[in-house]
Amino acid sequence: MKVVTIFNNKGGVGKTTLTFHLGSILAELGKKILLIDMDPQCNATSGLAIESERGIYEVLVDQIPLSEAIKETKITGLKIAPATMNLAGAAVELVNIDNREFVLRQSVMEVSSNFDYILIDCPPSLGLITINSLIAADDILIPVQAEYYALEGLGKLLGTIELIKENIKPELNVLGAVVTMYDKRNNLADQVKQDLIENFPYKVFKTIIPRNVRITEAPSHGLPISEYDRYSKGGIAYEMLAQEILDTRQ
Repeated sequence: MKVVTIFNNKGGVGKTTLTFHLGSILAELGKKILLIDMDPQCNATSGLAIESERGIYEVLVDQIPLSEAIKETKITGLKIAPATMNLAGAAVELVNIDNREFVLRQSVMEVSSNFDYILIDCPPSLGLITINSLIAADDILIPVQAEYYALEGLGKLLGTIELIKENIKPELNVLGAVVTMYDKRNNLADQVKQDLIENFPYKVFKTIIPRNVRITEAPSHGLPISEYDRYSKGGIAYEMLAQEILDTRQ
């Protein structure tokens, strides 16, 4: 079992989209997947058409067992610990909890034997919710948007990861970076990809996630790309990425 947190402190890079679609593809490839929605915007939750009065907020703040927050989805093998609007206040409420940085990690360990992968979608910030998400992880997967300024915040992001490795969790691993929202008609996108390959100190996955209207349409129908249009360019790219990640872990 591996816990993978999808993390970038820059918004709009396709982080939730990556978590959402990757989880569904891995489930369809026969893996047991838990998606944990740690983003107060609740986009991964709404994208799977999940409605719930309780979710990951109650796990963090009220310390209910994670198993009580997990919901089934339409995808066989894919479950979700949903986010609710209450999650927006969790960072403040966590301040007075003992070992507040480790709450999610402890909860994840209680259900770890039931899954092959646990994917955590966290917000584009460096607050307590994100720190919980990073400490809970075995691996960090970093989406990088193929646009101007995409590489600007990577140094700060990697610095945050290094601080957590040095002070809290030395075994934390960077699984690699994935180029997202790639438009082959844009020369700048090629330059961003090349700069990432040359300067990023960890693995850059060969699979590139393209800009594809089917990817963005799918959540509005409550479906991942694997169910909405598996053989679109986006669907094929996500299947290739899932297989590349499985190969990396072997």
